[in-house]
Amino acid sequence: MLLHLSIRNFAVVKSLDIDLAQGMTAVTGETGAGKSISVDALGLCLGDRAEAGFVRSGADKAEICASFDVSKLTLATKWLQEHELDDGDDCLIRRVISSEGRSKAFINGTPVPLSQLKSLGQYLLSIHGQHAHQQILKAETQRELLDNFAEHTSLLNKVAQHYRTLQQKQKQYRELLAGQQQRADRFQLLSYQVSELDEFAIGEGEFSELESEHKKLSNSQALLEQTQLSFYQLYEADDFNALSAVQNSIDRLTELQDHDPSLSPILALLNEASIQIDEAAQELRNYTEQLEIDPMKMQQVEARYSQALDLARKHQVQAEGLYDYHQTLARELSQLSQDDELLESIQEELISLEKQYFHSAEQLSLSRTKAAGKLAKQVESQIHKMNMVDAIFKIEVEPQANSAPSKYGLDNIQFKVSTNKGQSLDKIEKVVSGGELSRIGLAIQVISSHNSQVATMIFDEVDTGISGSTASVVGHLLRKLGESCQVICVTHLPQVAARAHNQMFVTKFSDKKTTETHMISLQESERIEELARLLAGDKLTDSALANAKELLQISNS
Repeated sequence: MLLHLSIRNFAVVKSLDIDLAQGMTAVTGETGAGKSISVDALGLCLGDRAEAGFVRSGADKAEICASFDVSKLTLATKWLQEHELDDGDDCLIRRVISSEGRSKAFINGTPVPLSQLKSLGQYLLSIHGQHAHQQILKAETQRELLDNFAEHTSLLNKVAQHYRTLQQKQKQYRELLAGQQQRADRFQLLSYQVSELDEFAIGEGEFSELESEHKKLSNSQALLEQTQLSFYQLYEADDFNALSAVQNSIDRLTELQDHDPSLSPILALLNEASIQIDEAAQELRNYTEQLEIDPMKMQQVEARYSQALDLARKHQVQAEGLYDYHQTLARELSQLSQDDELLESIQEELISLEKQYFHSAEQLSLSRTKAAGKLAKQVESQIHKMNMVDAIFKIEVEPQANSAPSKYGLDNIQFKVSTNKGQSLDKIEKVVSGGELSRIGLAIQVISSHNSQVATMIFDEVDTGISGSTASVVGHLLRKLGESCQVICVTHLPQVAARAHNQMFVTKFSDKKTTETHMISLQESERIEELARLLAGDKLTDSALANAKELLQISNS
């Protein structure tokens, strides 16, 4: 619950500190005194947009602090813990607005973005403005009110999740379907190209081998002649060959080695050269014996080498990359085939997802229909007490089977009312007057608030357009609500104010230079005077005071 509200330099408030209690607290005061300033300040603590105009004239900043006891607010405590902002049973929200319009927000002393204020605020308090009853004319508000009363969050989440999944799958299907003709054209081209490359079936690294083999076979005659000549000159020539020349040099220098030992290193080199020449000659012999001049093989290699070059030019790739290009096209062709298969698969999946969505939407519709009867009965009972004794209130829940799915289900929800005997039920906006709408709206708000998970309810002049005995019923409703949670009600009606457990008075003071708003807590005698003022105006007569005292006694009996 809200424990304390501190306001500095906000609008016409210079400094204001308010301690709030459990139960129903009425806030009264003269018109224009600033009764709703505390509500506006709390709105800022919930993340409402800040403006430079909020800062009191002459001040450099405005500051609002709201202190809450969250010991019994499970959702608020959980949120604070998840965001590592918890501070035991206390929660302090602080909002600072500069004269330039910039603002800062803090939760338990930690700077936070406004989005987090809004996220936490929904678990701390709810504000019902003086024009809130106008909102029930909107279809989305009627749906929200019914859903909140029904307390079927799990069903709403289930429908929303099925809707999101269905939407994602439909988007994927549309994208695949849109490119189907393009894929078909591409598939036809790739089928021809891959078939052609499959037929040639070049292997990985094969072109390099073909290129090497082609060079070798093209020069096979020259290779044979030159290698045979080299072998002859190195080893076989009778008149002179390299091996014999080296051997003769070794023999002569061996005889001279005894005369000059410095020849030894030269002899070692010649011996090594002799060995290498002999080995090279043997390798040449083997090479020439194995070298074949095969015109048929040359023709085969030439044909495949030329075909590889032709295919590379045709596909505008390097011949060395023809294998990788073939594999890339084959993978793309396979993917296109899979896309067509995926399209068929998604079609089947969409049928299943639609069944799931419509099934969950049907469950939601049944829950709404059940809750609609209960809520309508309670609203009708309350407005009968507010001088609408002949009124009939119904909530129609009509599933729209042929409408497009939405995250809220398929129901068309309408609040309908008949205010007089013999009058047909019709949409609420077509039947009720402003005062009747206020009464119906307030009844719905109070009934819906019983299901709220927040501990503090703010009602800002929601009793506008209500008077007399109806006002007393409204006060009774708010007091009853205040027995289960904290209710703060800004009102101008004595019948409502008298029902409050606590009452605060707002007054405006001006010294002809500046204007200030003050708010004070009233004791019983002060409450009687304020109620008398609300009953009879500024002139307090003995009769007005007596009536006020009696009203307070009756209201609290």
